[in-house]
Amino acid sequence: MFDARGTSGTTDLQTDRPHPARIYDYWLGGKDNFPPDRVAAEHAVSAAPDIPQAARENRDFLRRAVRLCVAAGIRQFIDIGSGLPAQGNVHEVAQAVAPDARVVYIDNDPIVLAHGRALLADNRTTTVLTGDLRDLDELLDRPALRELIDLSQPVAVLLLAVLHFVGDDHAHAAVRAVHSRLAPGSHLLISHSTFEGNPQRAAEVAKTWDDTESRINGRGRAEVEALFEGWELLEPGVDFVPLWRPDGPTEDTTRWMYAGVARKP
Repeated sequence: MFDARGTSGTTDLQTDRPHPARIYDYWLGGKDNFPPDRVAAEHAVSAAPDIPQAARENRDFLRRAVRLCVAAGIRQFIDIGSGLPAQGNVHEVAQAVAPDARVVYIDNDPIVLAHGRALLADNRTTTVLTGDLRDLDELLDRPALRELIDLSQPVAVLLLAVLHFVGDDHAHAAVRAVHSRLAPGSHLLISHSTFEGNPQRAAEVAKTWDDTESRINGRGRAEVEALFEGWELLEPGVDFVPLWRPDGPTEDTTRWMYAGVARKP
């Protein structure tokens, strides 16, 4: 078994309790989850059957936003809270258009490290690290990250479906750390759970994460917009995930997450 440093050893994967990355994996139809993850995931589905659809829409937003960044000339990506490997990951989307694109994945679940390194064993421009968004300054200074990422050049940082697992202080501190360390022209991609679109079902859905280490904090549109302080929001600003520059019909889409992309001036 891999440990948090990627060497042979033991790590408590806490398979006896649900983890957000594995809950999300279950909603996406993945197989890297355990009974407690499935129980938590199914609790959300029982309260809101469209939750798995929202997870898929978030992946679609990732693809659209990454393609936008590549079109803007960005060739470096840091995906924080990346979760378990799924079809259409950042490196697949970016490198399909720009083979020289470099990607670093970061997640706090050690099982992500194990699966990611196995998947990326032959990919010299992509790596995966364990870490926490509450320690972003430390993460951005890691030699393994700096081997691939040149912070003096524009970088796209993804904080997708992750900031809602920390309080206001940590969420704003994480974004400030990114802003202070990245070069002008860098992009920030955020998606964030909200209960504004489903106020009647919100309390029951929120219980999904009660037994995890990180309970969920749904934020409103204004609160998500505030996270982009110091950045230039691109059109259409902060909107529900499936409505952010859609590339298909938007009927029967969900209203569980907001999304936005911004540029550092």
